[in-house]
Amino acid sequence: MSISFEHAIDIARSPEEVFAVLDDVSQTPKWLAPCKGIERLTPGPSEVGSQFRYSYHDFGRSGTMDGVITARIPNQQLSVKYHDSMVEVLLDFRLSPTGTGTWLIHRIEVTTKTFFAGMFSPLIRSHLPKQTTTALDALRKLLEAGSEEVTPSNVAQ
Repeated sequence: MSISFEHAIDIARSPEEVFAVLDDVSQTPKWLAPCKGIERLTPGPSEVGSQFRYSYHDFGRSGTMDGVITARIPNQQLSVKYHDSMVEVLLDFRLSPTGTGTWLIHRIEVTTKTFFAGMFSPLIRSHLPKQTTTALDALRKLLEAGSEEVTPSNVAQ
């Protein structure tokens, strides 16, 4: 069973600046609360096929997911597919320039792979919109704040 959600925001920074933060996995914990870190498994610059290990704490549990970049067009699109034994998560970011910055569309699709994971579908479906909008708000604040430190926990302040 697949659960998806899409959200778009306007960020007062260039597509190059927005893409640079999305592409730099060391920045992800600064704007995505469940993310505790992303380890690069493939050496060299990010490209389609680059592999990662995502560490998270969400829904009261911690774990890791393996991931791979499935699409990467600098300053336009970044897609990563993560998976573990229970779910597959597709993250897609599409960027387009506006007169004042970047229009960012983020689509997330969660596919449960087991009966047990499927039992959590209602919880995932109800949690996904808030988690996604909060993450994008934190990303916007991180980018627009300049040198000010922004974390997912203080984005609502």
